[in-house]
Amino acid sequence: MGWINARRRRPVAGYAALLLGLVVIGLLYGALTRTGAQAAPTTAQEDIANGQALFEATCSSCHGLDAQGTDQAPSLIGTGAASVYFQMSTGRMPAKEVGAENVRGPVRYTQQEILDIAAYIQSIGGGPPIPTAEQVSTAGANTALGSQLFMANCAQCHGFAGDGGALTYGKFAPSLTLATPTQIYTAMLTGPEAMPVFSDGALTPQAKRDIIAYITQTRTEPNPGGLSLGRIGPVTEGLVVFLGGMGVLVLIAMWLTAKRREPWDVAQEENAREARTAETTSGTSRTSGTEH
Repeated sequence: MGWINARRRRPVAGYAALLLGLVVIGLLYGALTRTGAQAAPTTAQEDIANGQALFEATCSSCHGLDAQGTDQAPSLIGTGAASVYFQMSTGRMPAKEVGAENVRGPVRYTQQEILDIAAYIQSIGGGPPIPTAEQVSTAGANTALGSQLFMANCAQCHGFAGDGGALTYGKFAPSLTLATPTQIYTAMLTGPEAMPVFSDGALTPQAKRDIIAYITQTRTEPNPGGLSLGRIGPVTEGLVVFLGGMGVLVLIAMWLTAKRREPWDVAQEENAREARTAETTSGTSRTSGTEH
């Protein structure tokens, strides 16, 4: 016991005790800070409340205070969070003007604000939710089957390479080159603009992932044939070769059948022209003599 008391009276022991106290205080502060950070994320009810406030401030002037729709914009009840996410994450909403179809534009809201408004719309009428990261993941997807499904269900409007195309009454199928997997999935769930709805009964979740895998793969996949010509295949290549070859043959035929003017042909044409001029002059002279 005396040995311990002797060591405690030394200055080094005081410094060690101070250092130990600082370490303990630091550990306690870190634990309290981590606890506060874990409690920071908002709850679902807070997200809905924030989304309602944003909706009433920025969206209700067109869609109505309760999202019931007006003469300027449709009702959002029952459209689901997926529809809100697609329209707002692609910059189609809020729209600048009412037209045949909204075009992709700059996004005016943050990701969290879009999710909050989507949560509010989901809470008042249900509808398709926003798919999770696992639902839109293309890991293990069958791109060959996705290509067949895309050709059968999507290529008629979006084109064989997803570059988009014109429709009737001023509408169009947009290009898919900038669409994210989540945006493609939500578009299939909700059928925005002129697009039909592809529910899970029409296209299974796995089929949707296969289509998304094909679309994203074609963006970076090199074309083994060089010039893609719309990625339609040998049809366009054969058509281009046929039209180009026929044009070359026509030009060659025109060159071969063109009449070559020899020097004596030019002399004969000049003699004939002089003879016609002389006849015209003599005819004019005879007419003048008859009048006298």
